[in-house]
This record gives sequence, structure tokens and C-alpha cells, in this order.
Amino acid sequence: MKTKTFSPGDKVKLQTKEKSWTGHALQSHDPEIILLKLGSGYNIGIRENEILDATILEKSTAPKKTEAPETINPKLPNVAIIITGGTISSRLDPKSGGVISTDKEAILNIAPELKKICNPVLVSPFMKWSENMTFSDWKKIAEVCEKYLNDDSISGIIVTQGTDFLHYTAAALSFFIKDLNKPIALTYSQRSVDRASTDASLNLICAAKYATSDVAEVALVGHKNTNDEACVAMPGTKVRKMHTSRRDAFKIINDTPIAEINSDKIEILKTFNARSDNKAKLDTKFQDKVALVQVYPGQDPAILEFYQEQGYKGIVLEVTGIGQVPTQDAKFNWLPKIKQAIKKGVTICATPQTIYGRLNPNIYTAGRDLQKTGIIFLEDMLPETALVKLGWVLGHKQWNTEKKMLENISSEFNKK
Repeated sequence: MKTKTFSPGDKVKLQTKEKSWTGHALQSHDPEIILLKLGSGYNIGIRENEILDATILEKSTAPKKTEAPETINPKLPNVAIIITGGTISSRLDPKSGGVISTDKEAILNIAPELKKICNPVLVSPFMKWSENMTFSDWKKIAEVCEKYLNDDSISGIIVTQGTDFLHYTAAALSFFIKDLNKPIALTYSQRSVDRASTDASLNLICAAKYATSDVAEVALVGHKNTNDEACVAMPGTKVRKMHTSRRDAFKIINDTPIAEINSDKIEILKTFNARSDNKAKLDTKFQDKVALVQVYPGQDPAILEFYQEQGYKGIVLEVTGIGQVPTQDAKFNWLPKIKQAIKKGVTICATPQTIYGRLNPNIYTAGRDLQKTGIIFLEDMLPETALVKLGWVLGHKQWNTEKKMLENISSEFNKK
């Protein structure tokens, strides 16, 4: 190919002697190499002198900046959309081949059908990738939620965030907000919004339908399966990211969906707390010196001493099987270190590292011995939910920690 006729960002078809390649051209730092982002998401490099022909399929255009709608449809409910970043707020960067954040108004381009369901009210307390979020970010989101929950002009709330730590945020909002009076839907996308396979549109549409429903519960709304057909509303304390890249990455653990939703309707599948005229109250007291530790073969239990020395107040221990830790080998016996930590004031809770199922320490001798240390067994609670709850409970020094950890506050336990 003597003359390169396309620019970074253009969708092109390149023909070599062996085969043809279709994708978006990227900026290359080597003038002899053409970089291409394929539809699969992978990048490839092709020597320019090996390209026999190049066809531009679609010219790149600058991302359109969408202004928030000035006209309000008085027949539709108003929904606050709290935008915090993540893939659902990103697009392909033709220079790097990665994805970069967009402005918050761009979310209106993803699903124009939103304006047929509700009047979007956009707000963005911050923009960051999900893996960079901390405990303090949960508080910021909860504070914005409280504002709109107690605003009579707002029917419900959608929170958009990156997927990596989204289930932690869902659990945090479930505990931080008391007397919830309206629906809160957290949603996401696994594919950037400029990809044909993006899951953002359906997720947003379904989240809007949930946010305008009669269900006053925190739910994570996302694809039911890999098809673009329906979503499910999953309880905020019983959901977990179970796949790195699939559109249906989030799954309900040890529970059932609140609802199934598609572009036409919402079908409620279980009893729920209904929206009300209550005033939602915020309780974001939080002890951030909490840790999540998984027991693995040959692990030195002295790791617990490290957390004590660092001033940690609580530890969620992902124990093995139905409720055990290593005890046979003196070097790897966890029981003395657990007893020592608890004696020094560290709260230690046990959750199943199997994710599915529930703990029952009465089955094996090892489990019975572990019970005697004073560890709190959290039955079928998810480890991530347990971490959030433990930090929240320890933030209230006047509470009885064990009693509160075993109280079913936001459906974090499933007794069935």
C-alpha cells in the first residue's frame, strides 16, 4: 500500500496476501506498522508493505457532546442518573487502542429510548474507574442518593459505575440508606459504548424501568444472559461479578431475582418492599480498617498479626469448605492466631470461599474447634457483602458487633 488513505479512528478493511482484516485504525508510533483494533477487542499490527488494499468502511467522527434535554415531558417520571465513570461512560481512544472516559451527557446517546421512559436528571459526583474506588466514594454516592430519594420530583435513581467493584457499592448502599422509599438501580456495561456489542443500552433501559417501578430496594440491574433480550434485577447484597468480560457477568448468589425486565415490561418475581412516602435516612458511619483474607493451602496464619499491627479492627476470613481452617500442622494451625486476634479486640467473621452454599461449623471437628475461638459465622453471606457490613457495623461503637453482624438487615442472609 503506497499511500495510507485512512486516519486513526476510521473503521477499515485491510487486505493482505493471506487474509483480510476489519477493525478500527489506531495511532501507531512506528510508521511502518498499521495498528488495528479488531471487533474482538484485541489489537494487531500489520506491516504497511504487506497491505495490498485498504477500504474505509466508516470515517471516524469526533464524539458528539450531548446537552442535557431542556424540555421535560410532564407525563413521564423524573429519574436521577448518578454517573461515576467506568466502561459505561467510555469510548475507544484511537490513539492508544484503549478506552477513555466521556463527558457525563454522552450517556444520553447510548439509549435514546430512555426519554420515552423517564426524564433523565444527570449528576456526576466524580468520574473514576471502578478499581480506583474507595470506601469514601460509597459515602459520596449515598449522599447524592439521599438527596434525590427525598426529592418529591424524583421517581427513582440509577447509579452507573464500572463493573470491577460495583457489587461492593450495591452492598454499601443497601446498608447506608435506611427507610428506603424509592428504587435504586445500579447498572454498568462490559463493552464500551461505541462498540456494536455494547450492553450499555439494554442495561440502561432496564434500569430505568426498574427505577420507575414500585419496588423500593437496592438492585443491580444487568443482562440475564449473553443475548440482548432481557435483564434481571438482583438484590444488592446477594450479587457478585462472576465473569471478567461476559455481558451477564453479574450473578445472584444464594437467592432469586427481584424482577426480570426487557424493553417492553418488568415482571416482579418475589415479594418486595414497596415505594413509600417515608423519608430516607443516611447512615454512613464506617470503620475502614477492615480486611478480606482468604485461607489457602500452606498460608501462614501470622498474616493476622500483620493486620493487628496495622491497627485493623475487623477481618472477614474466607474459610474452606463448610467452615474450616487448617489445624493439623502446628506451623499452619490458624486457631491460636485467631484466638489471639479476637482477644486483642479484632472482630473476625467467617464466610464461605466457595461463594455458593452456607457455613455449618457443626459438621466436622475442625469447624467445632473454630467455633470455640469466638469467630462469627456468617452462614451464606457473600465475602464482599460481609466486608462492607463489617466496616459499617464497626463504625457504630455503641452496637453489639456480633448481634448486629448476625441480624438480617438488608436480605444479606437467605434463610431458605
